[in-house]
Amino acid sequence: MFTDDRRTIVVVGAQWGDEGKGKLVDVLAERAQWVVRYQGGANAGHTVDLGDSHFVLHQIPSGILHPGVRCAIGNGVVLDPDTLFTEIDGLVRDGVDVEGRLYVSDRAHLVLPYHKLVDSESHASQAIGTTGRGIGPAYEDKIARRGVRVVDLRHRDRLQLLVEQGVSHANAQLQRFGSQARVTCDETMALLDRLAERLLPLAEDVGLVIHRAVGTGAAVLLEGAQGSLLDVDHGTYPFVTSSNTTSGGAAVGAGIPPMMIDAVLGVVKAYTTRVGNGPLPTELAPADAERMRRLGNEFGATTGRPRRCGWFDPVVVRYAARINGLTDLAVTKLDVLDSFDRLAICTGYEADGEVFTEFPADLPALEGVSPRYEWLDGWKTPTADARRLADLPAAARRYLDRVQETVGVPVTYVSVGTRRDQIIGLD
Repeated sequence: MFTDDRRTIVVVGAQWGDEGKGKLVDVLAERAQWVVRYQGGANAGHTVDLGDSHFVLHQIPSGILHPGVRCAIGNGVVLDPDTLFTEIDGLVRDGVDVEGRLYVSDRAHLVLPYHKLVDSESHASQAIGTTGRGIGPAYEDKIARRGVRVVDLRHRDRLQLLVEQGVSHANAQLQRFGSQARVTCDETMALLDRLAERLLPLAEDVGLVIHRAVGTGAAVLLEGAQGSLLDVDHGTYPFVTSSNTTSGGAAVGAGIPPMMIDAVLGVVKAYTTRVGNGPLPTELAPADAERMRRLGNEFGATTGRPRRCGWFDPVVVRYAARINGLTDLAVTKLDVLDSFDRLAICTGYEADGEVFTEFPADLPALEGVSPRYEWLDGWKTPTADARRLADLPAAARRYLDRVQETVGVPVTYVSVGTRRDQIIGLD
């Protein structure tokens, strides 16, 4: 995808997350100089399978697995500093050179122990189905202007005041939840004192660094977490994450102007999944869902929770294409469908005798719709060894054609397995 006039590319999920963005970022990062994570936190889990090695990256951009590529965590991320260094140390043990290649925005907010405790004790978070990693409470503190940023670690007196405010608010919430758990300022400060020595040397004005890199013609990849339908503004609210997962969030979360973005790659599975509660119009019956879950290993990379499974839904992806300005589409996990006799693609939603082809904001209306399907023949042939479009069975190519036609965005990549080399590039 990188060309002379496409030097800054955003990779977004165009469904409910777990689409395989990590693999696509890993593939594209081979030609990039910078990879920037722009939102979310340790609730994400980007999986990269190198054959002999298997990596799940929660906060560090997937580009770290390519020697020489520099990676940055942007200001839009809520950073868990404790697990960040667990992740770094694990990469180093596996032979990945991280030294001098990872930068953290000094404007990024921190996820602290009291955020995780509030998240785990919150009845509302349990109802929505969050990961319990403290992401929502950290974003809440950010918006309420009591958050702790990386830069605050340079000023201990100010840091103490901010932590006292955060602890006081967290304990008040815990009491309101009826929880007996409490947090102390001293415990949090002790943790931050220990981590500051390692975190501050990574701190940079990431927006300035990337702005300058783009100015020199560097190839920059902006990596999002979760999916478009989990965006706090545009997703299936309230069953959403706490940040803007769409391409507009890439500019904000990396600290660059929107006009610097040249292309937006939307990543979708060849079917549909989501984790947790909320609508999933094309959800399969339990037995069929279990079959797809088993074939696709559909369990959360961060939580291990089973994912709900459904047929491919162009109504969702067209919506994602519109709000992200998708220029290209990557279809992952095509191989999971190899054994199905027939495959369905949703052409619209029906409710009260009316058919809808645009994704609605009205959640009760969405929960009551019946999907309309177009059925296609399966190919009943393994596709994992395909490396060119011509290697795919004719029925698989017809399926991809219908995906492209119903979404209205050209398919540029097709993934046929978890390994780095199991991908077909159509650009």
